[in-house]
Amino acid sequence: MEVRDPLHGSIEINEGELRVIDTRYFQRLRFIKQMGFSDVAFPGATHTRYLHSIGAMLLAERAFDAIFRHHRFCRPGLEQQFRQVVRLAALLHDIGHAPLSHCTEFAMPSVRELQIPCLTELEPSLSRRATHEDYTIKIITDSELTQVMHRHFPDIDPLCVAALVDHALPVADDFFIDDGIHYRTVLAQIISSELDVDRMDYLRRDSYYAGVSYGNYDFNWIFSNLTYHVTDSSCAHLALDPRAIYAFNDFLIARYHMFLMVYFHHKSVVYEEMLKQYFQSPDATYVIPADVGAYIDVDDYQLFNHLRQEAKAGQPWAHRLIARDAYRLLHEKHGRPQDIDLTPYVDALREAGLSLIATSSTGDLSKYTKPGEKRRRGAAIYVQEKNPEAFQRRPQVQLLEDCTDLFVKYEAQRQIGRIYVSRDQ
Repeated sequence: MEVRDPLHGSIEINEGELRVIDTRYFQRLRFIKQMGFSDVAFPGATHTRYLHSIGAMLLAERAFDAIFRHHRFCRPGLEQQFRQVVRLAALLHDIGHAPLSHCTEFAMPSVRELQIPCLTELEPSLSRRATHEDYTIKIITDSELTQVMHRHFPDIDPLCVAALVDHALPVADDFFIDDGIHYRTVLAQIISSELDVDRMDYLRRDSYYAGVSYGNYDFNWIFSNLTYHVTDSSCAHLALDPRAIYAFNDFLIARYHMFLMVYFHHKSVVYEEMLKQYFQSPDATYVIPADVGAYIDVDDYQLFNHLRQEAKAGQPWAHRLIARDAYRLLHEKHGRPQDIDLTPYVDALREAGLSLIATSSTGDLSKYTKPGEKRRRGAAIYVQEKNPEAFQRRPQVQLLEDCTDLFVKYEAQRQIGRIYVSRDQ
């Protein structure tokens, strides 16, 4: 079948993928807004994780075909297997999102309560709070959806799909090795990296629906210049042709500006903070279940229905959220984190007896690469010509961060400090 996407046009879906999409786990994404409370400031931004996930699947296949355009795998059928596992990983990468996407993760239970078998070896203590990625791994590897994948993709272990979503998951490498080369890293980088299909889709999609241009970049040029590099340890990594460095710079800046100008908009931020205030209230009764069977029913509609009932019962923060009675912005300051100190303002307002909310939103150019740090947070991406064999010479290879000065120019974090006060004061 085909899905019509206003961003990418017609997207083909095979029979097995359709069965995965038809599960209640995936259909739930129809009711999870992609941008949380952003529609308060950008009314068009009501799109959901559902179509974003399908769009990311299309881009994952396109990235795979671009990267391996000149490559021939040795094992029969392996190219199709790799293409399919990448499509599935992109399709399911967001399946664990809570209501309003990132806005409710602070209300999740401990990861221990999810009882994820494949995480036990990785994190024996499992004492931290769960994230949407943990729910994603649980749903892919240990749920009814897992059985659907077993039936319709018998040659693909769901754990191999999860291994592309979470780079650290322990998994047998046999599936990802061909002719002595390990391909797990490059396949995982298609799903999550400095240059992944997740942000390639959501930046353009969020810009489109929000009615802004900050998230636009030279989409087609980046895809046409994707390739791979095999390191001395026989591990294949994502690589980019040198001609696309400036397009990559534009891509990084697009994400950076989307956070500062759209995702951190003062109106959506205050609603997120009011929701947090509700969850932290002693009379709050909303619970995000650890059981993924029950998690199917947890979505934006369920949350707002709960808040309506709480508002009727007199819960003040629930009433503000439902009545759209937000605290108003009183003071805002932009700059480096060390230059922003809201304490004097907060203290003075509290001494005057005013109710307030103080927030801090921090923008980073990159969440994967930190200049000056000895230990990288993500697998290396390289700069290498797409087809050096055509020139009958060894390729010139460099780390991506050594080919652009953006990481140095934007090394300092950008922070937005804000103070909101109640309108009726």
